Amino acid sequence: MTLPEDQVAGIDVVREWLAANEIEATEEESETGEVRVSFALPGTNKLQTAVRLDLGRHALGIHAFVCRRPDENFEAVYRFLLEQNMRLFGVAYGLDSDGDIYLDARLPLTSVNVEDLDSLLGSVLTYADETFNVLLELGFATSIRKEWAWREARGESTANLEAFRHLRG
Repeated sequence: MTLPEDQVAGIDVVREWLAANEIEATEEESETGEVRVSFALPGTNKLQTAVRLDLGRHALGIHAFVCRRPDENFEAVYRFLLEQNMRLFGVAYGLDSDGDIYLDARLPLTSVNVEDLDSLLGSVLTYADETFNVLLELGFATSIRKEWAWREARGESTANLEAFRHLRG
């Protein structure tokens, strides 16, 4: 299928950004001509943020998985996300049909350039990483407490739970 000029230009920008940042990605083209590019951004609190870029005929969509559907305390989690949305640059939190939490953005293909893509993906990385522990604490506190107890009872390492020491049972 022959892709429109704007879409080809958008794909070239994405490839340029990936190469400049030494990030490996997979590309696939759908039957409708949409090109999907998938990769992971490395973080600190959230070790990796899975990102998918959808390059359609007219727009670039950015979809980044932040956290699965909370187990508990939904109202506090969703309130936190909505309050965050008031402060974010270029992206917004949203939920998929399963209740999983994503950061999402859309740009017209005609305005896609390396600088703006870098800014948006920088926002994705920053916001996913900075809010990850808060989301876990708000939406999974019971599971975290159980995990502490289970690991301590078996003499397992709790190193990756240190950020949640205050939740320890």
